Order: sequence, then structure tokens, then C-alpha cells
Amino acid sequence: MSANSPHSASDLTSSHPLLRAWLARPFPAVMGILNVTPDSFSDGGRFDAPERAIAQARSMIAAGADIIDIGAESTRPYKGAQPVTAEEELARLRPVLPAIVALGVPVSIDSMKSQVVAHALEQGAAVANDVWGLQRDPAMAETVAAHGAPVVVMHNRTEVDPEIDIIADMLGFFERSLDIAAKAGIPAGNIVLDPGIGFGKTAEQSMTALARLDAFACFGLPVLVGASRKRFISTVVASEPQERLGGSIAAHLIAAQRGAAIIRAHDVAETVQAVRVAAAIEAQR
Repeated sequence: MSANSPHSASDLTSSHPLLRAWLARPFPAVMGILNVTPDSFSDGGRFDAPERAIAQARSMIAAGADIIDIGAESTRPYKGAQPVTAEEELARLRPVLPAIVALGVPVSIDSMKSQVVAHALEQGAAVANDVWGLQRDPAMAETVAAHGAPVVVMHNRTEVDPEIDIIADMLGFFERSLDIAAKAGIPAGNIVLDPGIGFGKTAEQSMTALARLDAFACFGLPVLVGASRKRFISTVVASEPQERLGGSIAAHLIAAQRGAAIIRAHDVAETVQAVRVAAAIEAQR
């Protein structure tokens, strides 16, 4: 963490022991992305076979992943995602979730459907990750509260609007999400905020969110950043998703300097190395 940050992750408090353990360290936790989908923007179809998904989870854990984030419905941050039913999402999850939970590293479930989140938490997943910040499925907040699980509350928008003040929009969104969480009985210490890089934003707005990540320190909550392979990188240097490792690392190191407590990434080994080396260098200042 940068000595010039408004706060570091270790300055934050959390009532949930899983989050407390991550916040106690001088570098962000790394969340490995595992898409068991045919159509995710970066790796759709690579891990939709159960044996490949489980092998990838093992590989990410060996590379240092602190948590495995499993998604069974593409939430592509750009147009083109194909919605699936809860039944289809569950059919993709059932063959892989128990085996990955059994690997012993915490699992988060990336879903906007409370039925899917409830199933995953009952099967041993530890964290809910809602790309609509508790504002899409009316039962989501109550489901999370009933299980006592940490929840990632992500900012999202239905449509991109280049004219808006994106930081003001995000602050208002998070205030609404936190109000929903409080009314459902989710402790504030169980909540992680996610600026939703690439979701409902122009490339410039995504970069603004990263540059001004300290704007969210006012909530006193941990922040997760997932800039991995996102399209904004290609607006700076033309590249396909698989060619964006350098840009992903750059964005994630800036996020860590601005206080991000969790980094969500496809390339786990490289991200773990980057955040830990950066923290070790900063410790010598």
C-alpha cells in the first residue's frame, strides 16, 4: 500500500472473520475468476466442463488465490450477455461447486439471483458477489442476511451515459445499496464495495473510477476492484482480452495504492506477485 493512500486496507474494520483476515495483511487479497460459462467475455467456454473448472481452481489456489469466484452466468460488462434461468445456472454449478469448496479455499458465488446464491451458500460457498449491488433481485439482501455471509456490492448501470458524473452516480448507488442492506439486517462489516469497472461505464468513466477510488473511503468499507482484461485497456493500447495482462496489472496496482482490499483477476499468479512485490517495496520507504 502507498504511504500516501487515504487509508490502507488494514485501517478498515470488519465484523466478519474472513474479511478481517484479509484486511490484516499489507497487500490485497486476490480473488481468482472462474467462469463456468460458454460466453464470458474473456474465457467463455474454457472452463465449462467440470473437470477443467476444478483443475483451474486448483491451479489458481496453487498460484496464491485467496478466494475463488465462481460465475455460472455471463455478466459481460458490454452488450451481448445471454441471460439464463436460475435452473440453468444451477445446472452449471452443481457439478463443480462441491469439489471446489472441498479444496479448502473460500469460494464466492458471482450471481445476481438470490435462488442461486442461496444454493451456493448452503453448499459451502462463503461470499455472495452481486453485480447489481442488492438492487436487482428483491430477495437478495434477505438471502445474504439469513446466511450471515459477506457480500460484494457492485455498482452497475443499465445504460452507459457519457455525460454523467460517474463518481456521484456511484456514491448514490452505494448509498441505496447500503440502505437496502441495513434494512435486511446485513451488518456493515460484512459488506465489500466494488466500483464495477466496465459495467455501465465508458472507458473514461472506468478509468476515472480507478483514479478516484479514494472517493469511496467515506463509507469506511473494503473495496474490491476487478479491472482484469477489461475493454478500457484496449482504448489505451489496442489489444484483445488475452493480451491485456500488462494493463490489468497496472490498473490493479493503482487500485491497491488507493486502498483496494481485494483484487479480482483472471491471471492469479502474476497478480499475486505484483501486489506482494509492490507492498514489499512500499514497506521499505
